Amino acid sequence: MNYPKVKLSHAPAGPNAFRRMVDSCELAGPGDVVAVYDKHGSPYGLALYNPRSQIMLRIFTRENPETFNIDAFLKKQVAKAVSFRRDILNLERFSNAFRLAYDYGDGLPGLTADIYGEHIVLEFYSLGMYKLAPRLETAFREHFPKAIFHHRASSYTQEMEGFSLPPDVSAVHKARVNENGVLFDVSFSGGHKTGFFCDQRENRLYASSFAAGKKVIDICSYTGGFGVYAARLGGADSVTCVELDPEASELSKRNANINKVRVDAVCADAFTYMRQMLENKKRYGLVVLDPYKLVSNREEREKGIFKYKDFNRLALALVEEGGVFATCSCSGMVSMEEFSYIVRGAAANAGRRVQIFKKTGAGPDHPVAADYPEGEYLKCVWARVF
Repeated sequence: MNYPKVKLSHAPAGPNAFRRMVDSCELAGPGDVVAVYDKHGSPYGLALYNPRSQIMLRIFTRENPETFNIDAFLKKQVAKAVSFRRDILNLERFSNAFRLAYDYGDGLPGLTADIYGEHIVLEFYSLGMYKLAPRLETAFREHFPKAIFHHRASSYTQEMEGFSLPPDVSAVHKARVNENGVLFDVSFSGGHKTGFFCDQRENRLYASSFAAGKKVIDICSYTGGFGVYAARLGGADSVTCVELDPEASELSKRNANINKVRVDAVCADAFTYMRQMLENKKRYGLVVLDPYKLVSNREEREKGIFKYKDFNRLALALVEEGGVFATCSCSGMVSMEEFSYIVRGAAANAGRRVQIFKKTGAGPDHPVAADYPEGEYLKCVWARVF
């Protein structure tokens, strides 16, 4: 198969090539698979091309373009991704919800795929992967023949990449999943990402181990993941889930009900609620802080860092003497080192002494490509507070 040719002016350090790195391009359209050659005209690999995106080339393989077949490649990459989750991680032993494919970590840039029972949600971050959707579904069906597919893409991605996602016309838009014996209803039609945060699975389980007999507060709880775990598996004395999104807050109530546990689901702004609890002198034995992405781009960086500091300062003040604090950041542009520095500064501002005893990230179904460390986006810092 002949692919449009793109010539690099110089090779990128990682898999992404920006406009300044491209010397010439022959008749390629947005979202096309293109053959990439170096400045000497030697084969360099293949990429997804989009001239309107900040990332003009997403290089997904270094194979020779002259012998490359896109369908065979997708079939191979999907098979490797599924085998890793099934045969190496054995995820199906304790959950029917996990990440099936993760961006560059699985050699499929601009795509994440999560499975929820018989439903597979494909979330697109690039026009190129969106255009390959039918071929991706064919590759996944070889391993999940009964799969029902759903497509997601944020409004930001659609605007930046230049495509419009049609409405999901599937008859079913939700599923009930089982994760470590805890049940969750997942909605594919709204909310963040693909409807559930599979990346926090191991962290939810670990946090529940500190909940026994404690008053627990789950701040920015979304659909109640940490809170429901604390009540269902951890044996918490009480659990409060604070979430601004009313639909997510209602879903956290439902998730508590289907697990036959009690959770106080509070639909409120987290900053306002934390300040009210401090005024009321409320303290908790386990505080979990898992806010939405506060730094999405360089323009938001300064404002986002300030929010992280303020969030953590207030949350730390809510921890009772000797209690446990779990704080998270899903901003890929904030490193673990920088996030730890933010937590230390917030502790000083809150007048608390903090013992950091563990640092974790996303679950193993979110592998990181060695040449794309930006994929290691999730940071969790665990601390004891005095």
